[in-house]
Amino acid sequence: MTLSWIIAALHLLALGIGLGAAFARGRAFLGQLDTAGIRRVIAADNGWALAGALWLATGLVRLFAGTDKVTAYYFDNWLFLTKMAFFVAIVLHEIRPILTLIRWRRDLRAGVAPDTASARRLARISFIQAAMVVVMIALATGMARGHGMMVGG
Repeated sequence: MTLSWIIAALHLLALGIGLGAAFARGRAFLGQLDTAGIRRVIAADNGWALAGALWLATGLVRLFAGTDKVTAYYFDNWLFLTKMAFFVAIVLHEIRPILTLIRWRRDLRAGVAPDTASARRLARISFIQAAMVVVMIALATGMARGHGMMVGG
């Protein structure tokens, strides 16, 4: 197996992990939020964080190390640029869940019941993020087939 193949496989694996984790986190936010329920949210969030780290690491290697295509190919491809816009949107949507779950983790360690009033909003954010992952997958499959090159690129 070549490095290119391994990096590409890990990048695609991150999409699967991320899609499942975002959906699972959304469902967990809507469940009973006792200590066990909050731990389910946190476990799903850990999977989501793993996917994000894997996407970022493998994506940067693919973009700048030339394991698949030269860097210019990506920047001359509107599907790639759109995919990156969705990635940025996912990250921006993640600010509230990150801050909330940091508080929930701190509260659990202190033996305090976390304030779960924002759980429905956080579930909605998770489901929106899962939908954005699906769009990113569609964009990536177009790129993989050579679509999206800008005129003159």
